[in-house]
Amino acid sequence: MLAELFAAAAEVCRDRSPLTHRLLDDAADDLRRGGVTARVMAGSERDREGTVPGLRFAGAVHRLVLEGRAQGLARHYPTVGGRPDLPTLWRDALPVLEDHVDLVRQQVQATVVQTNEPGRSAPLYGGLLVAAQEAAKAAGRTVPFCVRLLEVGASGGLNLRPHRVGYRLEDTVLGDRDSPLVLDPEWTGRPPADLTHRLRVVGRAGCDLHPVDVSTEDGRLHLSSFVWADQLPRWDRLRAALDLAATDPVEVERSAGPEWLAGQLARAERDVLTVVWHSVVWQYVSPADRAMGRAVLADAAMRATPTTPLALLVFEPRRADDGYRFELLLKLWPAGISLNLGHGAGHGTPFTWSVTPWE
Repeated sequence: MLAELFAAAAEVCRDRSPLTHRLLDDAADDLRRGGVTARVMAGSERDREGTVPGLRFAGAVHRLVLEGRAQGLARHYPTVGGRPDLPTLWRDALPVLEDHVDLVRQQVQATVVQTNEPGRSAPLYGGLLVAAQEAAKAAGRTVPFCVRLLEVGASGGLNLRPHRVGYRLEDTVLGDRDSPLVLDPEWTGRPPADLTHRLRVVGRAGCDLHPVDVSTEDGRLHLSSFVWADQLPRWDRLRAALDLAATDPVEVERSAGPEWLAGQLARAERDVLTVVWHSVVWQYVSPADRAMGRAVLADAAMRATPTTPLALLVFEPRRADDGYRFELLLKLWPAGISLNLGHGAGHGTPFTWSVTPWE
């Protein structure tokens, strides 16, 4: 079973990260033979699919490279200046795994996959502009609402700064043009909003069962290890997002989503749009917490007023004819607006704006 989960994770990476694909494909074969990977993964044999043990393994190996503990393997990893040679990758990985069986096993068992991908700020930013302006129209206002952003499953909180990021569109930059993080959102189409309006964020908070403190070296290494090492644009985005976080700290509280959200939503701020947000986290949430979260949100939605509106804005994978598609979904209360704003890659870019009802 574990070998099949590794093989499935490898297939996901096939066209996007040849290095990770090859590492996990060879590791799957090694698992079937009862090789060193079986010893590394001892104790994780019954891990469920949603915990993606293959990606946890790949992240643990990448972390060894980043920490300088895998010199023979480092030559394959572009994040430390290497260049992949796929036919010899597994040959060079084997002695590293043999030398660090206990360390890699400990890392695999102690960690959860957390990419906290900064590229997702691009569709979030557009979605927030739409939400603030649509809520204002529904309330008969001419000026968009200020936004209070609440993120469930915030990890290191890197996407709690959408107003502090720059978004390059042709010959202009939206958002903060002086930000250390300037994204090319790779938009097809545009958000159904007036892009000349500035997004005003007046409050931010986040929670996570396993929050990452990005002010520490351990926290930065944790997030860095889950970047596929041959995707240097993602690596560069993360480094810039970490630099931004250092200048604008936001605490992420250790808490389960429903309880934390209930506390946050117990108070409403007049003339502020409260936006509940999460991205690529739903698959990790238990059925019980999903149900509780929906109930908390439904209760808050009933209390929403034109001067204290509420929004749900999520970027999550949904089933489609060809598998899964990452969609940006928006609900607004009490306006009764429910929109599918478009779809994009799992890391947020590229993104296609295509507005339809959220059904």
